Amino acid sequence: MTVKVILDEKGREVETLERSATLAAAAAVLARKKIGAVIIVNAERQILGVLSERDIVRAVAEAGAEVLGQPVSSAMTRKVVTCRETHTVNEVMEIMTNGRFRHLPVEIDGKLGGIVSIGDVVRRRIMEVEREAEDMKAYIAS
Repeated sequence: MTVKVILDEKGREVETLERSATLAAAAAVLARKKIGAVIIVNAERQILGVLSERDIVRAVAEAGAEVLGQPVSSAMTRKVVTCRETHTVNEVMEIMTNGRFRHLPVEIDGKLGGIVSIGDVVRRRIMEVEREAEDMKAYIAS
């Protein structure tokens, strides 16, 4: 299964913010939408960074609550690892595991085209394993 299949099933909507949005505004979006990260983009939807709950917590721990008035660009991850629609579930799992992150933006023609979370990947992998087990049972029974 590929990232394209995941996005076709779950949708391509991604919560985004501009780099000038405050950390407080980002925290409000994360809480309201019950998500773990937002993608920071420019007007052309080019990926500039990723801001996760962990990034906000780290910023507050280091600088105190006043940091919440700072722009997201002060705490976002700038070196963003992305994937493409052609990546497989196993490839995405490996990227996420090696990078130790839970959200992977999908880049299409240099622009944000979706996002895949660790939950999406695990869900699809479980589906694959269950299908394989059923195929094996059917093979053994025949």
